[in-house]
Amino acid sequence: MVGASGLDWGHELFNSLWWIAKGFVITSAIFLVVATVIIKFTGWGRMFWRISGGYFRGRQSWPAWGLLAIVVLLAVYSVRISGLFTYYYNDMYSSLQLGVQALAEHNAADADHAKTLFWQSMGVFGVLATIYVAMGMVTYWLNNAFQIHWWKWLNTRYLDDWMTGKAYYRNRFVDDTIDNADQRIQQDVQDFVNGMFALSFGGNVGPYGVSGGGVIGSGLTVVSFTPILWKLSLPMDLFGQHIPRGLVFAVFIFTLLATVVAFWIGHPLIKLNFWFQRLTANYRFGLVRLRENAENVAFYHGENEERAGLNYRFDAVIENTWERIFRLVKFYGWNLLTNQTSAVFVGLVMGPQVLAGTTTLGNMQQAGSAFTSLQGAVSMPQNSYDAFTYVRATLVRLDGLQDADDKARDLPTIDTAELLEGLELTGVDVNKPDGTPLITDLSLRLVPGDALVIKGDSGVGKTTLLRSIGELWPYTTGSVQRPLGDDSLFLSQRPYLPLGNLRGAITYPVTPDALDDVALREILIKVSLGHLADRLDEDDNWGSTLSPGEQQRIAFARILLLQPKLAFLDEATSAVDEGLEYTLYNLVRTEAPNTVLVSVAHRSTVDRHHNQRLDITGGGGWELTPLDAPVSV
Repeated sequence: MVGASGLDWGHELFNSLWWIAKGFVITSAIFLVVATVIIKFTGWGRMFWRISGGYFRGRQSWPAWGLLAIVVLLAVYSVRISGLFTYYYNDMYSSLQLGVQALAEHNAADADHAKTLFWQSMGVFGVLATIYVAMGMVTYWLNNAFQIHWWKWLNTRYLDDWMTGKAYYRNRFVDDTIDNADQRIQQDVQDFVNGMFALSFGGNVGPYGVSGGGVIGSGLTVVSFTPILWKLSLPMDLFGQHIPRGLVFAVFIFTLLATVVAFWIGHPLIKLNFWFQRLTANYRFGLVRLRENAENVAFYHGENEERAGLNYRFDAVIENTWERIFRLVKFYGWNLLTNQTSAVFVGLVMGPQVLAGTTTLGNMQQAGSAFTSLQGAVSMPQNSYDAFTYVRATLVRLDGLQDADDKARDLPTIDTAELLEGLELTGVDVNKPDGTPLITDLSLRLVPGDALVIKGDSGVGKTTLLRSIGELWPYTTGSVQRPLGDDSLFLSQRPYLPLGNLRGAITYPVTPDALDDVALREILIKVSLGHLADRLDEDDNWGSTLSPGEQQRIAFARILLLQPKLAFLDEATSAVDEGLEYTLYNLVRTEAPNTVLVSVAHRSTVDRHHNQRLDITGGGGWELTPLDAPVSV
């Protein structure tokens, strides 16, 4: 079944399958070679491998490689069927031209033959369209399956990296500390995956799109459509020069020059997109901070100040947006100019040839489709440079987060060894970031049942000492021996209450499944939270729902439930009255008698529950004195 274009559709199934198979093998090989070169010899390639190389290494990478191979195969198929559609258009328009000529010449035989060719082309279209629609749905699903699989892996990888070694806390001590790590994990990770996929296979990333099927689709299009255009292109005369196969040379030369100019215009977008992501994250952080501190702002009547601060952040976003728009107007204007120029190029060259009878309308239509596809593929870097700048900014932000996490883990920590019971500090020095001493050569030992209260003026280093013992403060030397893991519990002035139900908030940081609800309710009653005993399964933002005093009583409930061997309490009763403070401490001393307590407190009424007192006097000085036996009832 030969069409008007001369293509034998009867053998095209086998020919196309063979073309797709060869194309897949060759494309895969070239893709791997080019990717290796980029990763090894370019800065952004090395950033890519540092960020996501683990996804493609090791035994766990087989699903990734399998999905990637399927996506590449589908890209090869997509280019092949696009090429076949150009032959269909050639068949249809050539049959129509043949029919018009036959009618004009009153040639019934040629007219019948033209009708046969036309309806044959319609049948070909039906087959191609059915395949195209069915495979389009399959392609959409598999492309997204690959991106979701990659996204899940990379999100887990960055979340784990951020949490490992307390980097989420300690990266604040790194020079040029990373802004908005939450946004980099939540948004930049997804943008990275979408962007890398779009640059390779086409698609969208952020506000930008990648045309031409990405780098792989564009490369395949060049290989597939250049022979088509070469076959259909006739010689052309330009500025007195005779150019054989002129359309082919024209598309490459024209697009190369247009791309160079587009890169020059669009280069500043790399920096502008980086700042856009940063400034929008800063504005979102300000809104979240207002929401989390809504009650305090309302009590202060601070709406005007907050509004001014948010407007300042938003104005920075708008200023950056206008800078991007001004740059994009120039970028898009140039691209529109070059695209519109190329749109009429084939008509200008081949229109006179059709009118002269040296070629057919179908050939011109196919040549136009091939020229447009080829021009779109070759100009993919030009048209998609805005998307590349967005992806490049995302690369920089994710690489910066990983670099900050690595540096945070490399910061020094106090030498820590496990001690089954008690607490022992040896030669501990605590300094400010500038090297000013807070505590010098502190040594002490606490045994089960001991309770130490730390006193001193504000700013002398009481809480910083707790941070040092907890391996948070990097400007510390010496050694500490203490129970590790869940056997040590640190309670701050405002206890952390995770999102979720009340049961999980009480038992944090351990899972609540192993604890009995009856015991939970009894302990809530003991710490004067009996009104919450029937709300264990209620989901709420408990950090906002409960008063500061109620939150501090939740912290004491944790000590009673978990029975840690060592507990640190930093101003843990500052939000409750002295009577309730006495009750809470007395509960801990009587129901968890072997727990070693280390308290930071300004109130003198806390002292009675401790048998040792550490006074931090400033300038590195300290004094350890015994107290009377803790009061218990």
